Amino acid sequence: MESTKRRPPPLTHSRSIGTVVGRSGFGDGAVGGDAAEPVSPAGLLFRQRRFDCYIVAALGIGVPIDVDAVKSGLVSTLVRHPRFSSVLVAGDDSGEKLKWVRTKVVIDDHVVVPDLGADSSGEGIGGSASSADKVVEDYVSNLSAAPPMDASRPLWELHVLNLRTSEAAAVAVFRIHHSLGDGLSLISLLLACTRRTADPTSLPTLPQPRLPLPPPPRSNALLNAILFLWALIVLTWNTAADLFDLLASSAWLKDTPTPLKGGAGTELRRKRFVHRTLRLDDVKEIKDSMNCTINDVLVGVTSASISRYLNRRYGEADEGNDSKKELPANIRLRSAMLFNVRPQLGIQALAEMMDGKNCGVAWGNLLSYIILPFPVIMYNDPLDYVRAGKAIAERKKNSLQAILTYRCAHFCVRKFGIKPGVAMIRGLVSNTTLSYSNIVGPVDEVSFYGHPIVYIAPSVYGHPHALTLHYQSYINEMRVVLGVDESTIPDSHQLLADIVESVKLIKEALPKKL
Repeated sequence: MESTKRRPPPLTHSRSIGTVVGRSGFGDGAVGGDAAEPVSPAGLLFRQRRFDCYIVAALGIGVPIDVDAVKSGLVSTLVRHPRFSSVLVAGDDSGEKLKWVRTKVVIDDHVVVPDLGADSSGEGIGGSASSADKVVEDYVSNLSAAPPMDASRPLWELHVLNLRTSEAAAVAVFRIHHSLGDGLSLISLLLACTRRTADPTSLPTLPQPRLPLPPPPRSNALLNAILFLWALIVLTWNTAADLFDLLASSAWLKDTPTPLKGGAGTELRRKRFVHRTLRLDDVKEIKDSMNCTINDVLVGVTSASISRYLNRRYGEADEGNDSKKELPANIRLRSAMLFNVRPQLGIQALAEMMDGKNCGVAWGNLLSYIILPFPVIMYNDPLDYVRAGKAIAERKKNSLQAILTYRCAHFCVRKFGIKPGVAMIRGLVSNTTLSYSNIVGPVDEVSFYGHPIVYIAPSVYGHPHALTLHYQSYINEMRVVLGVDESTIPDSHQLLADIVESVKLIKEALPKKL
């Protein structure tokens, strides 16, 4: 029954599509043009029955939502984007060649305002913010068990929940099919629909990464040549080792079974989405003290929290058995981490795209995978988790695995069809434990069509992982978002608490400033 519920809806042949308006769809990896564009290999992957993935992004809003104002704003921005005004259609009689074709968008078909049985104060559900939090959490989780979207319309929805919670006056939830684009491009696009609260005419400002300064050139030409050759050898070795690891993981190399590892059918089950806030200043303090990057810190924090969680789960006595187990040694626990093979999309360029300008922006799912291991061990010194995270991240930076994996997968799908590519990616995800990502958000408060945003909490479902972990920064906060299969992880809020506690312990272990 569950597999039928999650089956992608049948597509309509292009000759039976109704009114097609405006310019035809933009292709994955191209913008502009007057002809329908084929779906990219990654877009085809996310259309498969056992990999039918959706992105859900909850926006906490600081005031009650004016539904008419939001509809008007969507019509003038998001609806003008080619992906959000296109449908997937069969390009030939066999139904194998899918294309994006522009169609007429009826905004009322895409904005959902459910009756939650309560007014904006939450009185109808008991009058408490905690009750409202549970209602919103259940509603968003129910979206992961909802029937697939109607393929005769563009594959996106906005759910407006005018309910006051403990953190927001209302919540807006986007549900977007993953074939429309990768997570980075879609979050960037949503941000391009917002404006700075302090200056409603200005687009959001994203932090600019500070690249490390290159080492000063050495005067010894022979030494420079030796160092270059050594760096090339290390890069080649790491790339070859990573590609072998990826192929082995796709075929037979599995993670150790743990209380976090999902089983058969995980992708078909309802997911629960929960989130908490970390102080971004705490993460930056750890970063500066340890001379590393924010991502290094988050890898270390994730490793520490997973170790705490598993140590507790293994230490619990089995029902009917008073004996407790110790945390096993040498646990293999890895993330199949989505990696974007292009630079971050510019907010300005995306805003121009929605204005109908051909700004040359590459759109679509330009994705690859890297395997990111997380050590599971109870270190005596909490800083060892960050040191290990830094070493892991540095090792992955010295590898071309992501680029070569993308090129190889793209070639295989074009040459042999989508089925071998699906088998490889599904094997990789099924044999690892979790999905992991870290997304950079605006440094200033932004408003969604006049509604100030309190938090941004993205996640995804439809893939065979029982745990999906996202970090999303916004202003001076870092939002931790978990998507879990409750049959595997029944205590998702405890895992959130372990992440918060791990940051606290690592910060307290930092050397004291004189």
